[in-house]
Amino acid sequence: MVEVHVIDVEVAYAEADKQVIVPLQVPVGTSAGEAVRRSGLAEQFPDMDPNTAAIGVFGIPVSPCAPLAQGDRVEIYRPLQVDPKEARRQRAARSRVRRKNGA
Repeated sequence: MVEVHVIDVEVAYAEADKQVIVPLQVPVGTSAGEAVRRSGLAEQFPDMDPNTAAIGVFGIPVSPCAPLAQGDRVEIYRPLQVDPKEARRQRAARSRVRRKNGA
């Protein structure tokens, strides 16, 4: 009898108002990128391109060709809306204005 070895993984994607986690069983040796493609999330989120989206496993960025292990959660990252440094500058400027106006 030939055994097929599979592992259980999850693929997660989130937008501001919705998060989806897709559980999958994939063959041992499946890459993170392949799991993203198999998840079907591209059909649910047409703005997300599974071929170019940055991905990670448990918050650690990985290459799409990185092999997965049992229990891994592949996360699909959205592009940043604002550069983090610029966002910090904007918050600091608003804070200065509020302090100056006594609020």
